[in-house]
Amino acid sequence: MQDFRYPKEEKLKKTTDITLLFEKGKWRTNGNLRIILLKDKPNLPVESSKFGVSVSKRYFKKAVNRNRVKRLLRECYRLHKDLFKESFGEKTIAMLFWVSPDMPGKFQDVESQFIKLCQSQKK
Repeated sequence: MQDFRYPKEEKLKKTTDITLLFEKGKWRTNGNLRIILLKDKPNLPVESSKFGVSVSKRYFKKAVNRNRVKRLLRECYRLHKDLFKESFGEKTIAMLFWVSPDMPGKFQDVESQFIKLCQSQKK
């Protein structure tokens, strides 16, 4: 049975983790989605999987719109967590960004881009 939860332990919140992610992480892009990843390595051990989302204030001035996009991004991760972990590894720190000034029309648009982003990593 799939685990569709997004518990507090999985949320990327620590400043030290975010700083490490931006210093050592690798970027991937697909459509309007951009992700930065830090996988578990012997010299950089990652104790557990962490995931966060971010939307720029430059693209969406109103908090209502930023929160809507963040909600969509979190929902994509929550529903496709198994695909994400299969593609990027079980112990990974990641942050997902929306990099377009256009508001996503439907959840399905964001979902398809997220799935393509995960599948492009597998190849």
